[in-house]
Amino acid sequence: MNLPMLADRQSYDDAAALIEIYGDHAGIEAALRADKSREKGNHIHFCHWRQIERMVVLLSVDQAIGTIH
Repeated sequence: MNLPMLADRQSYDDAAALIEIYGDHAGIEAALRADKSREKGNHIHFCHWRQIERMVVLLSVDQAIGTIH
C-alpha cells in the first residue's frame, strides 16, 4: 500500500476537519472538492484534495498501517 505524503500540517488539519464535519462521508467530500478543482483547472488543489481523500481513509482505520517500530 502506498501511504499518502502530506506536505504540511494543514493537510492533516484539512482531513481531520472533514472527518469531524462529514463523518463517514468525509472521503466523498474530499473527492468532490478535488473534482471541482480539476474542473477549474487548478491542478495544485486537485492534488491536495486527492491526498486528503486518501488520508481520510487512513485516519478512519482502527489499526496500524505500515511498519510498527
